[in-house]
Amino acid sequence: MRFDTGGSPHIRGDNRVSRMMLKVLLALLPAVAVHVWFFGWGIVVQLLWASTAAVAMEALLLKLRHRPVRPFVSDLSAVVTAWLLVLSLPPLLPWWASLTGIFFAIVMAKHLYGGLGYNPFNPAMVGFVVLLVAFPREVTSWLVPAGLGGWQPDLWQAVQVIFTGQLPDGLGWDTVSEATPLDLLRQGVQQQLMMDEIRQNPAFGTLAGRGWEWLAAAYVLGGLWLVQQRVADWRVPTGVFAAILLLSGPAWAFWPETNPNPLAHLFHGGLMLGAFFIATDPVSGSTTPRGRLLFGFGVGLLVLLIRRWGAFPDGVAFAVLLMNMAVPWIDRYTRPRVFGHGGRP
Repeated sequence: MRFDTGGSPHIRGDNRVSRMMLKVLLALLPAVAVHVWFFGWGIVVQLLWASTAAVAMEALLLKLRHRPVRPFVSDLSAVVTAWLLVLSLPPLLPWWASLTGIFFAIVMAKHLYGGLGYNPFNPAMVGFVVLLVAFPREVTSWLVPAGLGGWQPDLWQAVQVIFTGQLPDGLGWDTVSEATPLDLLRQGVQQQLMMDEIRQNPAFGTLAGRGWEWLAAAYVLGGLWLVQQRVADWRVPTGVFAAILLLSGPAWAFWPETNPNPLAHLFHGGLMLGAFFIATDPVSGSTTPRGRLLFGFGVGLLVLLIRRWGAFPDGVAFAVLLMNMAVPWIDRYTRPRVFGHGGRP
C-alpha cells in the first residue's frame, strides 16, 4: 500500500519567525512608553516612518531578487530592524537621516548578503554606525529629558520638526538639546574632574542620566521577558554584564574618584538595549552555548574600552559589529563535544 506524505519536517512546532519578531516588538513597548514620557512623541513618528520605509525597501528588494514578497514582508523582521535602529537614535532626527539608516540596514547589511538568516552583521547596528560616522551632529542631538526643563513636542510638533526641520517659534536647537550623560561623563574625565564633581550636573540621576536610567530599566523589563519566553538566550546578556562588573568593578573599588560605578556603566547609554535586544540576534551572533557567553563578554569588554579610550562616548554598536566579525572563530572553537566522543571535537 502506498501512502502520500508531504516533505519534511513532519512535526512542526509553534516557533515562527513572525511570532518571535512580534514578541521582540512587544518587549520593546515599555521602552517606547518611557521614551515618550521623557522625550516626547518624536519616537512614535520615527517608528512609524522607519517601519514603513523598511517594509517598502524589503518588498522592493525581494521583488528585484525574484523572491516571494508576502512571506518575508509579513515575518516582521524588517519592522524589528527599524525599531532597533530608531530606538538608538534621537527622536527628532531628520526624516532623510532615518531613511539613510534604513537603507544601509535593509539593503546593504541584509539583502546584499542574501536576506534574512544570511547577514553576518547586525543590520540595525550597521545603519546606526553609518549615520554616526556620516552625520555626527544630527545623531548626537538629543532632547533635554522631562524633569530638567526640556521641551516635550506633541505629535504634530514632532511631525513638523522631523519632516521640515523647523522648530516652533522661539525655540532653537541649542535650547532644546543637550549633551547626553555619557558625553558629559567623557568630557569631565578629559578635564580631569572627579566623579563627584561630574555627577553634580543636574543631568545625572541615581544611577545614570535622568530619564536614561528609566529607559534602561524598561529595556531590562522587556529583555527579561524575552529570556523567559526563550526568544533571547540568557547567556549573551550574562556575558555582557559579567564583563562590565568584573572589569569595571576593581577600577571603581580602587579609584572611585576617576572611575564610574559599574551599575552606572550598565544603565548609561544603550547598553541594556544592546545586551538584551541586539547582541542576542540569533543570525549575526554566536550559535554555541559557550560561544554566546564569550560573545556577550566580548561585547561588554569592547564597550568599556571604547567608552574609556575610543572616539565616541558609547560603543555598543561598534562592539556588536566587531564581535560579529569574530563569530566564525568563536563558533569554531566552542563547538559542543559530540555525544559519545571524548576529547576535543
